[in-house]
This record gives sequence, C-alpha cells and structure tokens, in this order.
Amino acid sequence: MIRLQQLSLMRGLKPLFDNVDLTLNPGDHIGLIGPNGAGKSSLFALLRGELHPDQGSIDFPQRWQVAHVAQETPALARPAIEYAIDGDTRLRALEQQLADADHITDEAEHGNRVGELHGLLADAGLYTVRSRGEQLLTGLGFSSAQMEQPVSSFSGGWRMRLNLAQALMCPSDLLLLDEPTNHLDLDAILWLEDWLKRYEGTLLIISHDRDFLDGVLNVIVHIDDRKLKRYSGNYSSFERQRAAQMVLAQAAIEKQARHREHLESYINRFRAQATKARQAQSRMKALARMEELAPLRAAAEFSFEFRVPSSAPNPLLVMEDVDTGYQLDNGEQKRVVTGINFALQNGQRIGLLGVNGAGKSTLIKTIAGELAPLSGTARFGKGLVIGYFHQHQVDMLRHDESPLWHLARIAPNVREQELRNFLGSFNFNGNMASSPIEPFSGGEKARLALALIVWQKPNLLLLDEPTNHLDLETREALTEALAQFEGTLVLVSHDRHLLRATTDEFLIVADGRLQPFDGDLDDYRDWLFKTRLSPGGAAPLPAASMPAAVSAATAAAAVVAPAPATVAGPERREQKRLEAEQRQRMSGLRKPIESRIKRLEEKMAQQQARKAGIDAKLADPQIYDAERKEELKNLLTEQAYCVRELGQLESDWLQQQEALEQLA
Repeated sequence: MIRLQQLSLMRGLKPLFDNVDLTLNPGDHIGLIGPNGAGKSSLFALLRGELHPDQGSIDFPQRWQVAHVAQETPALARPAIEYAIDGDTRLRALEQQLADADHITDEAEHGNRVGELHGLLADAGLYTVRSRGEQLLTGLGFSSAQMEQPVSSFSGGWRMRLNLAQALMCPSDLLLLDEPTNHLDLDAILWLEDWLKRYEGTLLIISHDRDFLDGVLNVIVHIDDRKLKRYSGNYSSFERQRAAQMVLAQAAIEKQARHREHLESYINRFRAQATKARQAQSRMKALARMEELAPLRAAAEFSFEFRVPSSAPNPLLVMEDVDTGYQLDNGEQKRVVTGINFALQNGQRIGLLGVNGAGKSTLIKTIAGELAPLSGTARFGKGLVIGYFHQHQVDMLRHDESPLWHLARIAPNVREQELRNFLGSFNFNGNMASSPIEPFSGGEKARLALALIVWQKPNLLLLDEPTNHLDLETREALTEALAQFEGTLVLVSHDRHLLRATTDEFLIVADGRLQPFDGDLDDYRDWLFKTRLSPGGAAPLPAASMPAAVSAATAAAAVVAPAPATVAGPERREQKRLEAEQRQRMSGLRKPIESRIKRLEEKMAQQQARKAGIDAKLADPQIYDAERKEELKNLLTEQAYCVRELGQLESDWLQQQEALEQLA
C-alpha cells in the first residue's frame, strides 16, 4: 500500500502539493492526470526517493522493488539484449556473486557457495531470462539482428525503448512509467498495453494517450489546485465523474449565491431597525461564517480549426507502379514499398497502418515530394497544397527565433497584427509571440509547427505522428479540428482515439506492399498479435479480395470484362431449379437476421425514448439543487447507461445489416 499523509511539496517558490492525503492499494493500475507543471513528475521523484516532502510523509513497504524508465542511455558497446537483461538487477547481482565465488580458496566452502548460488539463479529465472528479454525486445519492435547490435548504434528514440525494456525486465512491485508511448509506434503500444494489463504489481502511469489509459488503468489520480483526488475506473470514467462533479459544484455555488443575496438583502433592510437589529446581527454572523465555495476548474480549453482550402483538385495525386525507397551512399537503391498503384481523391480520410519499419514514413515522404520515386510515375493535381507534419518537425524549428518570426517567413507580406492575431488563436499571446521558442515545452513547439501548417490552407494533410509531445487537451483540439477539416487527410499515428475519430478508411503497409485493410483497429490488433505469434512470422491480412487502389487500366479491364455465356436446353432448366433452391435457402437465412434487426430497432426506440425522458429531467434547473443531489446522481448514471446501451445496440444493428447485405 502507498500512503501519502499531510504531504506538502515545494519546487523553488512554487507549491506543488499542499496537505495531501492519498491511499493507493497493491495491484492498482493508476493514471496520474493533471496539467503540465502540476507535479506529476515530481510525485514520481518522491516515490523513487529522489525528492523528499517538505511536510508530511510518503510511505510504502521498504521491501518493494521499484522500477522506472531511465531518461539517459549511455553509448555502450554492450549488445541490446544484454542491456535489456541488465534490468533484472537481482539476477545480475547473483551472477556477480557467482563470479566472486571463484576467489573462495576453501574447496568445500566454494562448492557449497556455488551450489547455493546456482539454486538462487534458477529461482530467479536464469534459464529463461534470455527468451524473456527477446520477447520484450520483439514486442517493442526490435528485430533479431538488432538485438545483437551495440547500444551505441541506436538513435535516441530506440535507446528509450531499450530503457523501457530494462524497466519491464525488472521483477518489480511498483512500476513507474512516464509517457511510455512517446517513442513507440502503434504496434509496440498495442503490445505494451497487453503486457501491462497482465502486470501484477502496482502500476503508476503518466500518459496523454487516452485509449492507452482506458485499456490499462482502473484508478485515476487527478492533480488539481495542489490536491490529489482518487477516482475509480479508467480515464473515460474519470471524465464522466469529473463532469458530474462540476455540474453539482456549479449548482451548489448558484444556491449559495441566492442564499447570500437573501441574507444581504435582509441585513440592508433591517440593520437600522431596533426591533429587527438582533435578527440582522444574527444574519451578519451567518454571512461571515459562510464559506466561499470555489468552482471546480475545468482544464483550460484550447481549440483551433483548419482554414478552408483555396482549391480542391480531384484527384490530388495518382501513383502508377511506384517503388519508394532511398538512394544509398554507394549508389545502390533501397526499395521499401513497391508496386504502388494509388489514386488519392478529394475528401478521402485515410489512416495508414503498419508495423515499425514497414515503410509508412517513406511512403508519406514520397507523397509529400521529399523523396522521389525510385521507379514509376507520380502525378500531382493542379492546385495541390500539401501540409506535411512529420515526427521531427519540432527539431526543424529555429529555437533562437520567435513564433512571429516563423510565421512571417511564410507570410512576408501580411501585417504583423494579423499574424499576432492568428498566433493568439494558438495560445501564443503577447510577449510569447515575439520571444525565442528555446524555453518552450515540447507541446508548445509542436503547437507552433501545427499553426504554421494551418496558415498555409492545405488541401492535403500528411500527418506522421503529429501527437508526439502534445498533452491531452491539445490532442483533443487537434482531433476536433481534423474531424472538421474539409480537405484530404493521410494520417500515421499511434493515437487510436485520433485515428478512430478522424479517418474513414485504413491502408496498410506490409511485406513491402500498400494494401487496403478491410477492418477496424481492433481487427488490426488481432492481426498484429497473430503475426507476432505465428511460426512463419506472418498472418493473412483481413483485406478485400481486390485492392481498393488499382490502376486505371486494371479498373477499365474489369468494367469491360465479358459476361458468362448463357446455358441452353436441359442444362438451363437444371440451372433454374438450382437457382430456385438457392433462393429458398437464402430466404431461410435472411428471415432470422431480419427478425433480429426488427427486435434491435424496437429496443433502440425504447432506449432513445428513455434517454429523451432523462435529458428532459436534466434540463430542469431545479434538479441541480443540493437537496436533490442523489436524484441527480441517479439520473446521470441512467443517462450513461442509456448511451452505452444505445451504442451497443447500434453496433449490433450494423453487424446484422452487414450480414444481411452479404446474403443479397
């Protein structure tokens, strides 16, 4: 059990926590939520013993093994697999003790000590440790060859994956993960989510990925106004509970304001009257004792929108027999995705899937014109304006220059006040707009990069991991803006909430090919785990039998293909009989599906009527009076239940409709 009692913490002159009490139970999977600078990382430092409270205490069992992800990775010559195994510090300590036992000169003592250590090593998992390390690294995207490469050969993002592998290798009681998904692709995030679900210790996570939080957590701790408040459930449950609390708090404030107004009116009317003076004095004391209720503060909202594109060419892009890849230093070509036949139509909203290293970013760079096709042709529509946000966009900003300078570079003939107004819509106000961006947070720099793209009014957005560094509020603002974007979108992201909310179809890069993916993100997850677990290393894609992106010649050939020849005489009569039997069989299959659809529609109508009744009650201002708190709570619970039931019924209805269409 973790217990914070009367805990206060200052960082410099800034108070982070004030008189905090909190209890976390063994085995809880906890998400730590709060605005940037609220103290999330400082709480982690307290748990690691790197900081100490200014007042109060933080206690948990001393025997607990605490694991966390190191922020620095030395450039070692040590192989990646050995570096990952180093995370099992107990095993490594026993191995060192075994090596030290060689110095024992007494033969009997040496034999006893070696035997004892071999037993302890077996209990610590010595004979399975390499396979466990390989499984972790495979899940995090490393190939077998990469596992044997030295740590020094990897880039910063891959070294952070190695540090994460070390933390997961540690047999811990408390696991602290600060933004663990930041350097991971979607495939690695799905694997990590599955791993953490099965983690038996106490887990504490800081993350801005709401789907990841929903999938792993059962407790939320919210930092607000220097206090910590515990909520049961995942992140979506926290949002609902928080919203209900804010409604109740606002109702209580309004009621208190009415009571205060009544007392003040009475005091002002009767203070001077001798017969009423005592009552007036009594009410003055009651007014003085009345505690001022502070409203629950919502997170500061940030929103923006993409400007309407000036033109809408159609198609925007046509690629025929294109191979994408790189020209190597030795003159050879490295082909990554080959045989692409792809037409990008105006208004399409595509999510691009594929495991790490499959070639998604290479394809995006080719569409953006940063890489030339190695073969084939790519034709761009007249009036095409591309807005391209890639993983390293933030690094390309001039850190010694201001947001205003960056915007003026691409809009040199626009008045400064207009540029300032635009930057203000992205929360770069006042001096912040004209100050160097070097001290800005990663999220603020990413927000500036987005603002520069929005200004250019693109009709094609190519977004490659745009949510890196963004907090939950900015991610939500981006999601809403993309949902309303009137142009064409191609998105690579590990944020499943963003993918679900902004894309209509998926393409997948797999085995060096671009193919349609006929399924949703849950289907992709299933395919991914089958791919990882199958002996051959691959599983069939749940894709349509004919690729959605085909060349014009192929499509034309399909249109003019001759119909099957008619069958004459007795063969024709036999065919008619078989067709009639087939129709009867199909009718027998259709009827139960049609009955289920009818029942589902009846249930949906019932739930919609029930929800309408609840909504009407919630529209009544009196329901928010403090004395009706329990009734309000029940209504909000019923409303949430209705919404969930309607969602499930609609999902079932769609499945039955699809089944019916397949029988048509």
